[in-house]
Amino acid sequence: MSIATKRGDGGQTGLAGGIRISKADLRVEAYGSVDELNTVLGFARSICTNKEIYDWTETIQRTLFRVGSALATPPESRKTPPVVTADDVETLTKLVHQIEATEGILADWSLPGAHTESAAYEMARTVCRRTERAAVRLASSGVEVSPEILAYLNRLSDLIWLFGRLIEVNAGIDARLRGGETAGPKWSRAWK
Repeated sequence: MSIATKRGDGGQTGLAGGIRISKADLRVEAYGSVDELNTVLGFARSICTNKEIYDWTETIQRTLFRVGSALATPPESRKTPPVVTADDVETLTKLVHQIEATEGILADWSLPGAHTESAAYEMARTVCRRTERAAVRLASSGVEVSPEILAYLNRLSDLIWLFGRLIEVNAGIDARLRGGETAGPKWSRAWK
């Protein structure tokens, strides 16, 4: 059996449970964005030399398969969608707090591109934000989307940003947007 079924040649695709919809459907956009995010994270992981971040990324990628599958399973499907839990979100939250405790990690906004590995995670972060927007659009259209999925994607983009910062801190790289010459509270000085 070939993967080239030709069933999608007319712009339709199959959801979990055999339901056919347009490839332009918001549901397809949402789970397709999760797939793209997983792929970009896979690239970042493939060049990551930090064993902890590598392992965390792999675990996240496995969870993203559940996220994508949950988004790809409509309520009328014969299949039960996988569940993204509050524990999944809490795992990311704890990891965010753990990395935030690293000295120098939250110095300022960062300028992407100071380090190849961190730049790969920056790309993943932006894809994660786009994925989150696609999931929110799907929910805003009236489709039921688990609040844990939305929280997971929101927390994940923060965590991916921190992965890039941790890589830079460990490499001794200062990728702050500014050198500290602009007064005012950090995070508010970015555009002055």
